[in-house]
Amino acid sequence: MIQLKDLCQKASSNIAQKDLEGHEGQYPIYGASGLIGYVDFYKQENPYVAVVKDGAGIGRVMCLPEKSSVIGTMQYILPNEGVNVHYLAFAMEHMNLAKYFSGATIPHIYFKDYCTERLPKNSEAEQKQISTTLSRVTELISLRKQQLSKLDELVKARFVEMFGTYPKNENGFPVAVISDVANVSVGVVIKPAQYYVTEECGIKAFRSLNIGEMYIKDSDWVYFSTEGNESNKKSQLHENDLLIVRSGAPGTSCVVTKEFEGCNAVDVIIAHPNLSKVNPWYLCAYINYPHGKKQIEEGTGGAAQQHFNVGKCNNLKVLLPPLEPQNQFAAFVERVNQQKQTVQQSLEKLELMKKALMQEYFG
Repeated sequence: MIQLKDLCQKASSNIAQKDLEGHEGQYPIYGASGLIGYVDFYKQENPYVAVVKDGAGIGRVMCLPEKSSVIGTMQYILPNEGVNVHYLAFAMEHMNLAKYFSGATIPHIYFKDYCTERLPKNSEAEQKQISTTLSRVTELISLRKQQLSKLDELVKARFVEMFGTYPKNENGFPVAVISDVANVSVGVVIKPAQYYVTEECGIKAFRSLNIGEMYIKDSDWVYFSTEGNESNKKSQLHENDLLIVRSGAPGTSCVVTKEFEGCNAVDVIIAHPNLSKVNPWYLCAYINYPHGKKQIEEGTGGAAQQHFNVGKCNNLKVLLPPLEPQNQFAAFVERVNQQKQTVQQSLEKLELMKKALMQEYFG
């Protein structure tokens, strides 16, 4: 075994993002979220590893190209001679550096805290073989994620093709408000200790964490006891209900599918659609896409921390095409979701494979 500090050196950046104005050029510069632009200078001649050392995304590891730079919230990690930069990046990714953070207001990590992490001592040839294998798996993971993104874009494009935009309303559809087509309420607001059970033996309860744009995030659940669920019947869910985030990402919504019928909802908006007037998948798309999102942003002042409440939801204007095209769109969504499920299963297998390989290579 060998320590991380025996494979690399650290270097610092004093570049602030505000200092980049007027430096347009051909050389990439990176921040915590990735590429932020191109400038007329670079700080690193050769490929290197960068670590987010301050603020959001702390501990994230990136392998970055030659003739590039990072801003001051990032740390340069420069491989020693004979060390494969991709191997070094994968090893540091496996170390989960975020566990070394300190600081309450602005979290940060220091090289001195994690430089003693240990990893196997491999030859240059072994490092190259390991990095090649992991790079192939990582590339496949990236491709699967791109496929999922493209399928989402396909659904959005189909929606606009069929129903146009709001407020332009190219097709001249009637304009209603949500209260005309759905009964809107809010999920129970309770203290965590009141009804949640500590083990996964209760009844799932949706929070905003479980609501994605037209999909359910099937993780990070809280659970109601049977008694707690029965005492909050008003917020029990039915198939085709819409769940809408109130704050954080206000307006993000999903449709409750049959498998989640009978679950509960905590501090999110619940819309029971009138199925004789509106298809839930149409309404969900309308709310998630710019048609509804722009109205929601205006209603919350554009600030994520502000609440999108029941009153604002009831007054949200919605184009109301005939049910037949709404149902056609819902059928299209179902077909795309079947494709997405296949891609998602492949993605999950690849991520498990990468995790197993990382464990095998780095312990």
